[in-house]
Amino acid sequence: MADVIPEVEGSEYGPGGGKIIFENERVRVTEVGLAAGKRSKLHTHDLDYMLIQIEGDKIAVEPHPETAGEYKEFFEVDVEPGAFVFMQKGGVETAVNTGKKKWREICIELKK
Repeated sequence: MADVIPEVEGSEYGPGGGKIIFENERVRVTEVGLAAGKRSKLHTHDLDYMLIQIEGDKIAVEPHPETAGEYKEFFEVDVEPGAFVFMQKGGVETAVNTGKKKWREICIELKK
C-alpha cells in the first residue's frame, strides 16, 4: 500500500471522471466510461478501490512516471463484464480505451 500519495500537477483525485451514483461516509461509487479510442483525465487514486467491469472489449492503463501504484508500465486487458479487481491507493494514471467498443465500469472507493 502506498504510504505517500504523490501530488502530480494536473491530476484530479478519484477515478478520472464519470458520474457519482452513490456516496456516504464509507464509500463513493462512480460509473466511468470511455468511447472507443478515448482517454480519461490524468487521475490519482487516493483511496483503496474496487473496479467492476460492465462493458467493452479492451482497456489499458498508462501509469504516470510518479505513480506510487502497483503498476508502473502501460498494460492492456480484455474486458470481461462482471469481472472485478481490488486496487490499493497510490496510482496516478490515465485510462485508455484501446478497444472498438464503448467501455464502462463501476469504481467503488473505500473511505476511511
